[in-house]
Amino acid sequence: MQLTGTPFLLCTVLLVPVSIAVAMWYWGRVKGPGPVRVLSRLAMIVFCQATAVVMVFVMVNNANLIYGNWDDLLGTGNHVRAVPPVPPEPAAPASGQSAAPAAAGGGGAPASDAAAHPPANKVQQAFRSVDDPKVPGDVRKTDLKGALSGVDGEVLVWLPPQYDDPAFKDKKFPVVELIPGYPGSSSTWYGTLKVSEQLKPLMQQGKVAPFILVSPRTLLLGNRVDAGCTDVPGKVNADTWLTRDVPQMILDNFRADPSADRWAIAGYSAGAHCAAKLSLAHPNRYRAGVSLSGYNDPATEKDSLVGKDPALREANNPVTIVKGAAQPPKVALYVSGNKGDGYEDGQAIAAAAKAPTTVQVVETTGPHSSDVWKDMVPGVFEWLTGVVPAQ
Repeated sequence: MQLTGTPFLLCTVLLVPVSIAVAMWYWGRVKGPGPVRVLSRLAMIVFCQATAVVMVFVMVNNANLIYGNWDDLLGTGNHVRAVPPVPPEPAAPASGQSAAPAAAGGGGAPASDAAAHPPANKVQQAFRSVDDPKVPGDVRKTDLKGALSGVDGEVLVWLPPQYDDPAFKDKKFPVVELIPGYPGSSSTWYGTLKVSEQLKPLMQQGKVAPFILVSPRTLLLGNRVDAGCTDVPGKVNADTWLTRDVPQMILDNFRADPSADRWAIAGYSAGAHCAAKLSLAHPNRYRAGVSLSGYNDPATEKDSLVGKDPALREANNPVTIVKGAAQPPKVALYVSGNKGDGYEDGQAIAAAAKAPTTVQVVETTGPHSSDVWKDMVPGVFEWLTGVVPAQ
């Protein structure tokens, strides 16, 4: 039975009154010595409480799509097939920007270079609907085997309303990669933040550019280890998965614009940290990054694999990336957060940035929650449209 499906939710809801009814029925019928009767009744109370807790957990999980399936919940899913050596980036990015610092955790073949030097054979993916009632029916899903990273995982794709319009048949579209928090599902942006439902009418009205929206899996090492969107030697090539394998799949299967000026990456919470550092580390891949309630220090997330390694921890801090770049990256950052929850981190990046890097820091109010980020989606994408406009 699917973790996020309605049938399982109904089972947990029904189990609560059933457990109470069973406890009431057997309460006065328990026989045996006094201690046995006390322990039996205590077990009934604990069981009733457990069913209530499970019901609440399932309701919260369904609302926020924290865990997408049983493997994610139980921590039994491992999406790393191998950790092969990652081929280096081309030496001269077409945009004129410096390549990503090697210490930042892997390289991303520039989108512009991918167009100039395409792979010999495009990899055509099979797409299907997402088996999740929270996710809109026009979101597509595929299982991608990363050729460079050795990572296997699902990637969700949503196409803008203009994509199938005959008037746009010769157009290539800008792309935004959407990174969830930790732990988080590739469905969360669509099912909880309602990104496609909110943006579709704005795209039809011309207020937001017709972005292709892509949400790849980031929970790669079970639910107790955050890969941190980083290439960690011997463990995982998470950076390469996100910045090279996933973009190449999009270029192979859709009319996506290959220019780095037409790509952006956005995330919330741990995904915000990823969006900031990946956009700054790969200016030959992304023109813009959006960080919603993120952080700079990877160790802020206690389960971060990167945060436990001093060298990787320092190298994957966006401030370090900005300061250490041979040339200031041509990247526009939108960083939002409450005081004590990302705002100061955005200010630190802004203080370290030099033109052509730009950093817009926005102070927000409210908790560290999807309700805050969902309400920010329209404004964020209107800002992105100004940075990554339509053709």
